[in-house]
Amino acid sequence: MTMMLNFAEHIDSLISSSRETGGGEVKTSLLDEWTSYRAGSRDVLPLEQAPIGDLWDSVTNVFKFPAVHPATRTILSKLSPDRISTLCSLLADSRASDEILREVSELCGPHDTGLGRELVQSRDVILQQLIHLRSRANPAVSGTSGRSSGSAEVSYEPEDARLRLERTLKANASRPLFTKNATPTPDALPHVYASAANISGGSVLLPGAKYSLPVGTARHDFKDYLEYVVPPATAVPRRPSERQIAISELNDLAKGSLAGYAHLNRVQSIVYPTAYGSNENILVCAPTGAGKTDVALLTILRVLDQHRKSGTREFPTPPTIDRDRFKIVYVAPMKALAAEITQKLSKRLRWLSIQVRELTGDMQLTKAEIAGTQIIVTTPEKWDVVTRKPAGEGELGSKLKLLIIDEVHLLNEDRGAVIETIVARTLRQAEASQSVIRIVGLSATLPNYVDVADFLSVSRYTGLFYFDSSFRPIPLEQHFIGIRGKPGSIQAKRNLDRVTFEKVSELVKQGHQVMVFVHARKETVNAAFALKDAAMAEGSLLDYSCEDNPQWALHRRTIGNSRNKEMKQLFDHGFGIHHAGMLRSDRSLTEALFKAKAIKVLCCTATLAWGVNLPAHAVIIKGTQIYDSTKGQFVDLSVLDVLQVFGRAGRPGLEASGEGYICTLEEKLPHYLEAVMSQTPIESKFLSGMTDALNAEIALGTVSSISDGVRWLGYTYLFVRMKKNPLQYGSSLGTVVNNPSLVEKRQQAIKSAAKQLAQLKMIDFDADTETFTTKDIGQIAAKYYIRHQSIEEWKASFKPTMSEADVLRTLSTSTEFNQIQIRESEVKELEQLMRRVPCEVSGGTDTNQGKVNILLQAHISRLPIQDFALISDSAYVAQNGGRIIRALLEIAISRKWANTTTVLAAMSKAVEKRMWPFDQPMKQFPRLKADIIYGLTSLPTEYPPQDLACLTASELGQLIKLNEDKGSTLLKAAKQFPSTELTASLRPLGPEMLRIGVSVARTFTWDVHIHGSAEPFWLWVEDSGENAILQIKRIMLREQPEVLDVNFIVSVVGKRLSSVTIRLVSDQWLGADNECPVSLDNVVMPAISHPHTWRQDVGFLPISSLRLPALEGLYSAAQYNSLNAIQTQTFWSAINTPANVLLAASVCSGKSSLAYMAIWSTLLRSQTVAWALVVTPNKAIARSTLSGLSSGAGVCGIKVECDNEKTVFSSPERKVIRVVTAAVLLRTLRARPVIGAHPDLVLCENLEQLDDAYELAVSLLRHATHRSPTRYIGLSRSLNDPVDLASWLGVESRELYSFLPRDREQPLNCSVQTYTMPISEALFKALAKPAYAAMGLGSLTESVIVVVPSRLHCATIAQELITQHNLNSMVETGFLAKAASATDVEERLMQTADRKTVDFASRGIGIFHRGMSDTSRERILELFAEGIIRVLVVTREACWKLPARAGTVVVVGTQYVCVDRPTSERQLKDYTFLEVVEMQSWAVQRSLPGHFTLFCPAEDGEMFNKFLSDDGLPLESQLLETDLLRSWYRESLGRSLRNKQDAIQALSFTFMARRLVSNPTYYDVESRSLDEVLSRVIDTLESYITV
Repeated sequence: MTMMLNFAEHIDSLISSSRETGGGEVKTSLLDEWTSYRAGSRDVLPLEQAPIGDLWDSVTNVFKFPAVHPATRTILSKLSPDRISTLCSLLADSRASDEILREVSELCGPHDTGLGRELVQSRDVILQQLIHLRSRANPAVSGTSGRSSGSAEVSYEPEDARLRLERTLKANASRPLFTKNATPTPDALPHVYASAANISGGSVLLPGAKYSLPVGTARHDFKDYLEYVVPPATAVPRRPSERQIAISELNDLAKGSLAGYAHLNRVQSIVYPTAYGSNENILVCAPTGAGKTDVALLTILRVLDQHRKSGTREFPTPPTIDRDRFKIVYVAPMKALAAEITQKLSKRLRWLSIQVRELTGDMQLTKAEIAGTQIIVTTPEKWDVVTRKPAGEGELGSKLKLLIIDEVHLLNEDRGAVIETIVARTLRQAEASQSVIRIVGLSATLPNYVDVADFLSVSRYTGLFYFDSSFRPIPLEQHFIGIRGKPGSIQAKRNLDRVTFEKVSELVKQGHQVMVFVHARKETVNAAFALKDAAMAEGSLLDYSCEDNPQWALHRRTIGNSRNKEMKQLFDHGFGIHHAGMLRSDRSLTEALFKAKAIKVLCCTATLAWGVNLPAHAVIIKGTQIYDSTKGQFVDLSVLDVLQVFGRAGRPGLEASGEGYICTLEEKLPHYLEAVMSQTPIESKFLSGMTDALNAEIALGTVSSISDGVRWLGYTYLFVRMKKNPLQYGSSLGTVVNNPSLVEKRQQAIKSAAKQLAQLKMIDFDADTETFTTKDIGQIAAKYYIRHQSIEEWKASFKPTMSEADVLRTLSTSTEFNQIQIRESEVKELEQLMRRVPCEVSGGTDTNQGKVNILLQAHISRLPIQDFALISDSAYVAQNGGRIIRALLEIAISRKWANTTTVLAAMSKAVEKRMWPFDQPMKQFPRLKADIIYGLTSLPTEYPPQDLACLTASELGQLIKLNEDKGSTLLKAAKQFPSTELTASLRPLGPEMLRIGVSVARTFTWDVHIHGSAEPFWLWVEDSGENAILQIKRIMLREQPEVLDVNFIVSVVGKRLSSVTIRLVSDQWLGADNECPVSLDNVVMPAISHPHTWRQDVGFLPISSLRLPALEGLYSAAQYNSLNAIQTQTFWSAINTPANVLLAASVCSGKSSLAYMAIWSTLLRSQTVAWALVVTPNKAIARSTLSGLSSGAGVCGIKVECDNEKTVFSSPERKVIRVVTAAVLLRTLRARPVIGAHPDLVLCENLEQLDDAYELAVSLLRHATHRSPTRYIGLSRSLNDPVDLASWLGVESRELYSFLPRDREQPLNCSVQTYTMPISEALFKALAKPAYAAMGLGSLTESVIVVVPSRLHCATIAQELITQHNLNSMVETGFLAKAASATDVEERLMQTADRKTVDFASRGIGIFHRGMSDTSRERILELFAEGIIRVLVVTREACWKLPARAGTVVVVGTQYVCVDRPTSERQLKDYTFLEVVEMQSWAVQRSLPGHFTLFCPAEDGEMFNKFLSDDGLPLESQLLETDLLRSWYRESLGRSLRNKQDAIQALSFTFMARRLVSNPTYYDVESRSLDEVLSRVIDTLESYITV
């Protein structure tokens, strides 16, 4: 003791200031004095064997190492030097002990987690010991001791250790006591409520590990089992700031929804200010029964309160909530719990008229139901599927305001990857749309709650709430029982039965009710009878009897009505059973009897714990091996199920405590102790599903590059845990230190996944630009939840031609079925099933693929299955088989495989209907009873439904050997069976394109109860010889119209098509298919008779070439000094000859300017009163033409006027240009066929818009002037074959100028991009990202016009473009010009009633459609013209009325829905070529290059490329398609037409006459003689008159 006191004095002198000790010399001398002491020499023992106190013979061991910590010994013996260095770094880390525990434990190894905890608890002592013992690891230091020179190994011999200690102590003595570096202290989180006694008060040893369990935990070792009894948790004291919130304090909304409660419980009161008073994201970790669901209800009420209509808070609450402005999604882990939550929320919110619906795999919702639902309760997988869809169900995401994720600790299980996916998607959506989407996480207690909070974007200081197990409403004593015996052995089963009975017996004798949970329906009965028999053998059966219950006799009579004999037998002895296979009435009765204490022991499955709130004093989990059909094997009962079952222990309000028992194998005991007691941090499972998740995001359009992928991974729980525990995920601690954001690690993960997807052709991956583009297979896999491994498996067996057996074989190789395993007990039954199924089974019963094949065929054939596990496997195979076969169908369609598509369509319906394609189709009518179906199937000849529908009821009754009533029922069904008639027409659109028109006539009786609102069909054209689909469309047959017309445009380039087949395949009905062979042998494709004119790059003619001073002055004033290339090339013919001219060229090529020059030069050079007539197709072009000509009228002294039918052909008094529409000209010529004054020149504008009226008007004019010298000039956009048009106008071949569409003066970059989705909201949301990329604002242009089909799509695409802008730009003003202000825009649009239009305009997007007021349209156009708003979204209908141009035009979709107002008939129509060309013209600017991008269906891509860029537009006559020609013929007979020859002569002046000969197939004529063809047309016209 004296020595120690003296030593203390010396230490004091060592650490004292120099003023007190006399300087550093004193320190050193004192230290040398103490370390110079030596004991006598002795033998040296190894470090691990050295006795405590005798390690070193220096006196310094007295104060520095009185004992080596046992953990230090273990570390030195187990770990390599590198790992010891890493361990030292961790122990020296400034983080709190609980934050480094996981990393230390993993460094020690998976079997030494107890060692890790011990190291952390004594981190300071162990760190110092390790540092000093390893101080010779430095080679330079090693040389000093004379041992191990140059080696990095550390010597642990006592002499070396002593020397290291002396050196270290001297070094420490020479450095200052304090440094300027402060060590951060762990954060004190305000809402963590946990008692230290509940988490680390005691240690209980287990074989090979050490766990910290609560104080009072007892360990009992018996012969048959090992038991740990964990006492109820110690309550956490109330804090001074806590107070219980009474319901009376809340507002009316909360009071009404929490009716029946007097106050919130402690947990709810603590969370209430944040849950109901803010929009903070929240994570609530609390034990089962703590009231977490009502916390979620508080957050729901917050959303409802925020969506009360303004100015209505003084009115009654329910009508004030705007239910259409929000959606709330509650994600529950299981379907059973989803149903329970739906019921609870519905009950609570019914008074507010809030709709709560379940959306799971079993419960689907229609679009109308989704629209009318405010709260959706779903599962993680279903919500993942829903949010993969941009619209339909996916539209839920756009209105989402609150996402509640229950049991978020599922992150630690295989399904956790799905939770990470949906949270990451939600967080990105909130960021992109700049909307508030609140996330609420509910979880059981877990150790690393801070990590989960970070993942959910929860503030640690305001939104994180942690409550330990003491907050359970009923204190729970937990018993963990490890059964001894070899797994699966008879002894282990006997021990389990014995222990279960022992515990049940003890509890029953204490007067408690017990629930025994087993894991199979049959086992409930077996377990109950086993307990009864054991009690009988023991002589304690009377203890279970409930005959002393006052209502026992009544209950006895009630249960006597049940048909379940086991229930009745067990009830007499106080036992009950409950499982999902029982009748609902029997289950309800059992629940009622248990609540009434008429049953003491209830044997049940876990569905009771999830679906029904039925508590008991004690619950016992008998065994933890449960069959998982998704894995095809027995697995451990999930911790989630254990917690849910334990949550049923204790009867709130009736008992003060509860007991929970879990009986498992001894080897599984550590797992459940660790998990249930929240000892192990939960880790991410995202890596296992990342490749498929990435594919889903690429298909959705949210990830399109590696940088996007890196950012996406930053939202996952994987990213959070990679930073905290890198070793778990294949990284080193140094990686995190050097790169805390783990960018390189995330890049590697994304690249690796992208390469896999690219190899499988699911995406296109450009390694240079590091960008992704989704492909058909990738989209299909994302849509149907198909794993990428399945796509790889299918490659070998998926072929263009397949049979039903081939399809089943391919389907069976899907990795979704990899978990299906062969069990010996099933082989015999599988062999029996295989003998009864119709298709050959590859692999037989020896492989899991064979088993899947057999089970799927058995499902279709409706074969009974006996084995329980096999029944479960069959249900899994059937559930997933339908989804997978649907994916295969869409892949076959994308690859255009006709045969495989047909087979897969049939097999898809076979799985759904559970009948084979060769079965009697009438089986699909549920109302047809078995005797009728038997009568049909017994017939020697098969009768298709169409033949049955042609018979009478009496005949049908006789046919099936039943009465007439049965025949009448069958007849009604046969007439309702979907049947159709197909007709086809062929229309060549040039030498290489063929339009096939298909008419689908519905021939069955429509019944809305059977057919709904529509019947979906696939309609395609297939090449009969090559087994290839040429074009395919999905159509909908409705009650009206009865005939649906569909057009296909097929390229015949390089194809030898002798025939095609039109095939119609029902998407829902087996046997409802139809086909129509179409021969192409007689098809005559029009020949190319005139090549396009090549634009010559010659010098431009000056404007002086006109040799008319007046015109030269006019153009010079407008700075028009020279002609362009096309004008120069056609100048001589147009200006200096009297010949008729046809000029076909693209927009802005100077056609109209050249034609105006021709008019003015003709009139100016005329010596007489000459006049010109300009014919336009419509008033809009007439006004534009009038404006263009008026500018030169004054200069040239020529009058320009717009005439009506009375003055068109009146003799002019002066030179004049008359502008008239085709309609006015036609009325004039029909009224007076013989005209007065003949025009000197006729200009026909925009002949590409030639319709029936335009053609007939010009034809009559040509007929009337054919004897006069009237000159004709025709203008048109580029045409693929203008020869007949030129002939019609009397133009010689040398005066025909036909330029290609790409021959233009201003460069125009055209791009056609295709898609495979049908027209829907989903389509426009999916196209938003590529459309945004195509806009090129800032890089390509400063203005953009975006075209959408209808005004309904304007807001959708505008919002999506803003979202894309937010994701890709830091500019907060959206698409506004840099100098523009949103406030100024709003002020200029003050008179605009539509608030959305103003909001979009303030973000730089203008909306323009016909439904807007004239003032609003004008203001929007002004802002666009001034460059303030840079994006203009316009509708298709505005294409002829938009007076604007832009640097980029993006056409989003080329189809629209047309509604016939009288009949409300909806038809899908395509944009016309003219409309698309007009939209293209908006991108042509005078001085700058333009950009045009068209998004169209995949089947139309080739067509648009050809007509827009390569060949030009097709042009055919429309005279035979309308009544106009018949009307004219009728009124002209007897007047201008005296006989048939006059009629033929008149029709010979039409464009139609020339096309009838050039393209006879288009008009359904065979002869190529003009007179013969026209004679037949006259005959047809005559027939109409006769009728």
